Amino acid sequence: MQIPYILSAIVLLPIVAGAVMLFLPPKNRDLIYRFALGAAFVTFLLTLVVYLGFDTAGPRFQFVEKYDWLPALGISFHVGVDGISAPLVLLTGVVIFTGVIISQRIEDRVREFFAFLFILASGVFGVFVALDLFALFFFYEIAVFPMYLLIALWGWKQTREYAAMKLTLYLFVGSVIALVGALAMYFSSGLGTFDMIALESANFSPAFQNLWFPFVFFGFAVLGGIFPFHNWSPVGHVAAPTAVSMFHAGVLMKLGAFAALRVGIMLMPIGAQTHMPWIILLTLVNVVYGAFIAMTQTDFKYMIGYSSVSHMGLVAMGFATLDYNGLVGASVQMVSHGVMTALFFAVVGMIYDQAHTRQIPELGGLMKIMPFAGVGFIIGGLVSMGMPGFSGFIAEFPIFMGLWAADYPWIAIISVVSIAVTAAYILRAVGRVFFGELPAELEGHMHDVKPSEKLAIAILCFIMIAIGVYPNVIMPMVQHGVDAVLALLGGA
Repeated sequence: MQIPYILSAIVLLPIVAGAVMLFLPPKNRDLIYRFALGAAFVTFLLTLVVYLGFDTAGPRFQFVEKYDWLPALGISFHVGVDGISAPLVLLTGVVIFTGVIISQRIEDRVREFFAFLFILASGVFGVFVALDLFALFFFYEIAVFPMYLLIALWGWKQTREYAAMKLTLYLFVGSVIALVGALAMYFSSGLGTFDMIALESANFSPAFQNLWFPFVFFGFAVLGGIFPFHNWSPVGHVAAPTAVSMFHAGVLMKLGAFAALRVGIMLMPIGAQTHMPWIILLTLVNVVYGAFIAMTQTDFKYMIGYSSVSHMGLVAMGFATLDYNGLVGASVQMVSHGVMTALFFAVVGMIYDQAHTRQIPELGGLMKIMPFAGVGFIIGGLVSMGMPGFSGFIAEFPIFMGLWAADYPWIAIISVVSIAVTAAYILRAVGRVFFGELPAELEGHMHDVKPSEKLAIAILCFIMIAIGVYPNVIMPMVQHGVDAVLALLGGA
């Protein structure tokens, strides 16, 4: 069922809610939290309606809206979702809802914190639904800007200013580089429009695509954490408050990967086919190097941060195959990894709020104190390891199939090393943090997580298990979107 104006509502509701929150009484934390939770829940429901209402037998883009914005320059508010972006819209709705749930412990400038978080969400939604290139960049910048304030003002005091500045500079430079490539497409097309559906048929010359594809792809892929432009990411993960870490790793990194696909690969397919053989080598470094660095970490958050670099490398690797299975796996991996890292950071945040340490050697025996959180982390760990029956396996297996089909068998073989390394650091972390004896320093300071926090854990675990047990909840939709990508690549 195609409900009119629903995508506009999804994009605008968070930013309107954020503006309203700024007028609530600053000392009434309960009112602010309840309002934020209500707005997040309504947003989540709207994204669920879009996901469930997507027709896999229908047209490529659905829930389409188009309004003139600046017609003299060919700019419009043109939005819609396909089989790749619809799951990402739902992912964003899930993360904003669960992120607000676990943010009850925010005490400093609560209304401003939630206002910036919702503005960030609005920007993310805008990128995922944008069918106009100018609108995509507009919302992309809206998504990046609040991250600086959220980390610099509410982040971990030891590194927050450094992390916020590093993140902002990396992403700003990347977006400027991508914007240069986008403007080149606009002027070279001769169409006088930023409409991406029109630009798909612009027939850019092979020389043009080979020149400008790296600008667009890498400009966005910086946000996706591609090597060697990845080292802003773990620092940002660690410094950010819990809900922002969930959003950062769970959704924001997917923004970069999605935009690299949507603007780079789909608008310049010949350039993609030219450059992907060497780009895939960079993704290999992401996957293996990220896993080994994660294994050396003693800080719980740094471990997950470098794990994200590794797993996002799999997303870029799947896209780089330009193969049906690789593209399907990468698209599912964005959702699986988004839910998994949101869960990881949520659990780590719950532990840190009580233990006031993230050092793995200083923790232990927490399964006795907070068993629900422990089980949730273990489920996330099984997803991270790619265990059958969970979403990680459904995502990663097609990526390796795509590598083999695209004549990169040795890349697949080397990449498999990361699975063993991931299993090693996940099992080690689970054993040291959740089992064994509770350290004497933590006696009397730890208690079980709140019922609301258990709800957030349960929602995230349910999604990972549902995709793993019944892949058809997402696969037909993703395949519908990938078919259109392959048609542009000439291989459908």
